[in-house]
Amino acid sequence: MPSTRRRTRSPLLWSHLTWPEIGALIADGPRSAILPCGATEQHGPHLGTGMDTALATDVCAAVSAATGVPVLPSLSYGCSLGHSHRWPGTLALSPQTLIALVTDIGDWLWHAGIRRLFIVNSHVTNSAPLRCALEVLRARHDGFMIAVINTAEVSPRVRETFFADAADWHANQAETSLMLARASVLARPKLLATSDDPDRTTGLIFAHPVNRTSLNGVTGTPSRATVAQGNRLFAWIVADLTQTIRRALSENAPLDTPYFTNGPNPLVT
Repeated sequence: MPSTRRRTRSPLLWSHLTWPEIGALIADGPRSAILPCGATEQHGPHLGTGMDTALATDVCAAVSAATGVPVLPSLSYGCSLGHSHRWPGTLALSPQTLIALVTDIGDWLWHAGIRRLFIVNSHVTNSAPLRCALEVLRARHDGFMIAVINTAEVSPRVRETFFADAADWHANQAETSLMLARASVLARPKLLATSDDPDRTTGLIFAHPVNRTSLNGVTGTPSRATVAQGNRLFAWIVADLTQTIRRALSENAPLDTPYFTNGPNPLVT
């Protein structure tokens, strides 16, 4: 189990530490790190383009303070191709670029001594490239344990809140409440009442880009957002993610079998 003295009231920010401090932290700690992943993309007329990154950064800092696991600099660009060029502001990476970026970071973390990586993602369509990066890294480095965790789905209560007003939600009540409470500079409260747009994806087979499903880049009801809702939801995300990471710090693979070594075939007698 990790040392309890590593649990602190302040986050451990990788970018604020010197190399001797990082080396000592890895040698004396859980050999783990948290990577916040966001995006730069349109979030309707009422939220700033940095919403996803702001949420990932804020959540991971709070979780780092609770667990003592250092948090890496946030990735501010993501796979946002689905938001199209209809609304200015989105700056998207291709899936291949995001995969390469995260695997490069993972390679360096492995060689620094990190053995558990928590990729905390606040942009839905980052999920597939991040999963691909996970596959590459654990095949490349035997024993590297990596988890991709979406902030909107850290627990049943959090997921229920995010999906309450739309199955294909974006810039909705939950996200708007979080920004009102945690990053008000990104919110335009005077525009909330006119920013609602319904979910038009029910019953569809294909995954259509946002320009073909939303009039203004929103899916959901940001008009219902409140600061109180945002504070409650943020507390849930941090508490539930903290619990998950604490459990993961003592988790080991069910079998200690080398990835690169052939073993006996149990089907051959």
